[in-house]
Amino acid sequence: MVNYIVKKGNKYWPSKEMKRIAWVTDSKIYKKAEKNPVKFWEELAKEGIDWRKAWSKTYEEKLPYFKWFKGGKLNFCLNVLDRHIGNGHKTALIWVPEATDERTIKLSYKELFDKVNQFANALKKLGVKKHDTVAIYLPLVPELVISMLACARIGAAHTVVFSAFAPDALQARIIDGESKILITADGYFRRGKKIDMLSNANKAIKGTKVNKIIIVKRLNKKMNYRKPYYSFDKEIEKYPHYCMPETMNSEDILFVLYTSGTTGKPKGIVHDTGGYAVQSYYTAKWNFNLNPDDVMWCTADIGWITGHTYAVYGPLLNGATTLLYEGTPDFPNFDRWFKIIEENNVSIFYTAPTALRMLKKYADGFTDKRKFSKLRILGTVGEPIDEETWNWYFKKIGKSRCPIIDTWWQTETGGTLINALPGIGPFVPTISGRSFPGTRHEIVDDNGKKAKKGNLVQLPPFAPGMLHGVLNNHKKYVETYWKRFKKKYDTSDGAIMINNLFRITGRTDDVMKVAGHRIATAEIENAIDKHKQIIESAVVPVPDEVRGEVPVAFVVLKSDKPSEKLEAEIKKHVDNTVGPIARPSKVYFVQDLPKTRSGKIMRRILKNILKHERPEGLMTLINPDCVEEIKMVVG
Repeated sequence: MVNYIVKKGNKYWPSKEMKRIAWVTDSKIYKKAEKNPVKFWEELAKEGIDWRKAWSKTYEEKLPYFKWFKGGKLNFCLNVLDRHIGNGHKTALIWVPEATDERTIKLSYKELFDKVNQFANALKKLGVKKHDTVAIYLPLVPELVISMLACARIGAAHTVVFSAFAPDALQARIIDGESKILITADGYFRRGKKIDMLSNANKAIKGTKVNKIIIVKRLNKKMNYRKPYYSFDKEIEKYPHYCMPETMNSEDILFVLYTSGTTGKPKGIVHDTGGYAVQSYYTAKWNFNLNPDDVMWCTADIGWITGHTYAVYGPLLNGATTLLYEGTPDFPNFDRWFKIIEENNVSIFYTAPTALRMLKKYADGFTDKRKFSKLRILGTVGEPIDEETWNWYFKKIGKSRCPIIDTWWQTETGGTLINALPGIGPFVPTISGRSFPGTRHEIVDDNGKKAKKGNLVQLPPFAPGMLHGVLNNHKKYVETYWKRFKKKYDTSDGAIMINNLFRITGRTDDVMKVAGHRIATAEIENAIDKHKQIIESAVVPVPDEVRGEVPVAFVVLKSDKPSEKLEAEIKKHVDNTVGPIARPSKVYFVQDLPKTRSGKIMRRILKNILKHERPEGLMTLINPDCVEEIKMVVG
């Protein structure tokens, strides 16, 4: 098997073979891009994306907003599908169902093109217009990709909602986006069980503007399709295989994706068309050495930004094959992912440290039976990866011959922004690497002065795929990203500079990373506080060996006595309101929560107690006596 990596000292570097095949191999590209980032991106945009009209201005900055390729016109779906039709027989999408006795589906670029065009025509017939927003609440099925691309073809923005979210979470996103059409499914499979989705959708649309629901039949439930219900399959069959793609402005909205905010209300992150197209195309191509003959498997759910950019758009923009798997890593056993990699000749594998920790713990023996001979690039995403897990990934799955691209980015950035490039390196455990060419980051202290350890910020000109606001909330956009550091984008992540390379240390705000997914403590608290027996609550994250972080809740009751039954009830309440991913691992019942005189709950003190550290800053509390009581409860 080919070695793509060599060790020199305490670092790993690309081998001669990787240097031979990588898209970018000369480290001078960083200096070239730094000299004139705007010109750098302009040249990339001309080469990598098909434009219907050239732009009049490459970059315009009027903070807190900025625009790329102003005046340029294009269609995103055309770039994903139409330009690859010349090689239409090539596989675009491999879909692996959870059930092992169910057939894997492969769609060629031509087949995907036909279905997308048919569904685009169906959406138009059902009243979807240019600039409308379509809500998509689907599991990992091919229809999800078809729906996203159909929206892009007719110029409608899509907002994809994670399939495991509860009705309240879905409803909040539908209302904020003012969606009138919801695309959902009758359900999906999870560890062999049938999960009902349609009942969640029916609950969620109450009080919204949704007047049509298009249903994908995954569980093949019997349905009586009467308004407002429509069958995805029946609608798609009605229409021709071509729909004229809408011409869109570069700065038109491509999609809105909701991320947790510290107020509990999710933020609708806005991504435009042209800038996102350029960044997703090149970050997929360069970071993963992506070629048309590659099979890329990004294990993220499409309901998250990683799934948008690297399970759908990045691979397809590059004419490669993307793989989607419906199920979990442990069904029917922990060899499932490894079997999928080998059976489908996966060459690029991109997953989260959470999943790797689970596999390291339970599936170590299975890796010895697999050669993974087609694998060339490994990637990690979602949270910092610890050295032990990095080494296990490198040795057991990469067989000590594949580079690990440790990527840092966010829902807001649209694509990866800090990592090593396969043809340049170095690849160092726990260290992400350098800013992607054409972007600039630095570390500052709390006063905004440059430092070696502190807050990670992005400097102008800001990357083309960056967010272009928070939907319907200019104030939140300014306060979250631009208020703290003048003319610098505040990532709310911490970092350390080591030998001119970035090591990411994690969140600096009240958002936790559970299994690689961002969830606000406030969103969970809001759910808990809706319980009839609860006065208030505070949620903080604690480290978890498998999931990275898990929520722990501190709860003040109205009258009920603490009990295991009530704890289980609260956990189930969170399941039903936010989703199982937000479920607290432990609920502590306390008499009071530590608060400042302004009423702010001091979660930092709760974290100190959980870590058995000495809490500091008690003099700022209005109720310092509660700290000792909480210590006794925690034990």
